[in-house]
Amino acid sequence: MEKMRIAIAGAGGRMGRMLIEAVLGAPDAELAAAFDVPGSAVLGKDAGELIGAPCGIPVSADVAAGLKNADCLIDFTRPEGTLEHLEICRRLGVAMVIGTTGFSAEQKGQIAAAAKEIPIVFSPNMAVGVNAVFKLLDVAARILDAGYDVEIIEAHHRHKIDAPSGTALRMGEVVAKALGRDLAECAIYGREGHIGERPASQIGFATIRGGDIVGDHTVLFAGTGERIEITHKAASRMPYALGALRAARFLAGKRSGLYDMQDVLGLK
Repeated sequence: MEKMRIAIAGAGGRMGRMLIEAVLGAPDAELAAAFDVPGSAVLGKDAGELIGAPCGIPVSADVAAGLKNADCLIDFTRPEGTLEHLEICRRLGVAMVIGTTGFSAEQKGQIAAAAKEIPIVFSPNMAVGVNAVFKLLDVAARILDAGYDVEIIEAHHRHKIDAPSGTALRMGEVVAKALGRDLAECAIYGREGHIGERPASQIGFATIRGGDIVGDHTVLFAGTGERIEITHKAASRMPYALGALRAARFLAGKRSGLYDMQDVLGLK
C-alpha cells in the first residue's frame, strides 16, 4: 500500500510536534516535509528529534521546495502564515488540511476560492469527539428550542491568541442554526455593569485563558428548574492530530472541494 506523504507546518510548536508524532506513528503515512518560520530555533534539526524519534527529515523554511514531495499539508499555524501556505499548495496542486483558527470572513473567502482548485478540509476543530458534540448540539437545540437560555464557556492555555475559540464559535453557529437564529445578531461576547435582563434569544460566550489548558468547551442550556450541559475536554492535543490525519486520508484522490470534519466523519 502506498503511504500518504504528509507535510507539517509549524513543526516547532506544540501542535506541530504532536502532528509529527501522529504521522510517524501512522502505518499508512510518512513525513514528507516539516516547516517552521525563518529564524526558528528548530530549523535544520531532524523533525523526528523534536519528539525523540529521528526520521531523517530536516525542518525547513522553504515550503515550496518541501511540498514538491508531499500529497497533503497539515497546517495548524496562524491565519497569515496559513494563507501563504495555501497559495503555494494551490500552485503546486497539494491538498491541505487547515486547523488554524481566527480567520476573518474575507480570509475564509480566500480558502473557499482556493478549494475550487485543490481539495481542502477546513475545520475549527479536528477532534472526532468534538465533531460528535457538534452533532449532539444540533439535536439538543432542536429539542430545547423554547424556554432555555444558551451559554457557551470555553477555556484554553495562556498562549492562545484568539477568543472565543474557533470551536466555541462553531458551537454557537450550530446551535443558532438549529434554533433559526443568526449568530451575528444574537451573540454576546462579554457582560459587565448594569446589563439588564437577559434577552431570550441571546447566545452568550465566556472565555477563560490560563495555564496549560488544552481545550475545554461546555454548552449550557439553562431552563426553569433544570440545566443541560454538553461538554468536551481535551487532555492532550493528540485527538486533534489524529483527526487531521483522518482528514488527510479523506482527501486522498479528490481533485478539489471545500470540506469540514462533518464531511470527513459522514455526519452530514
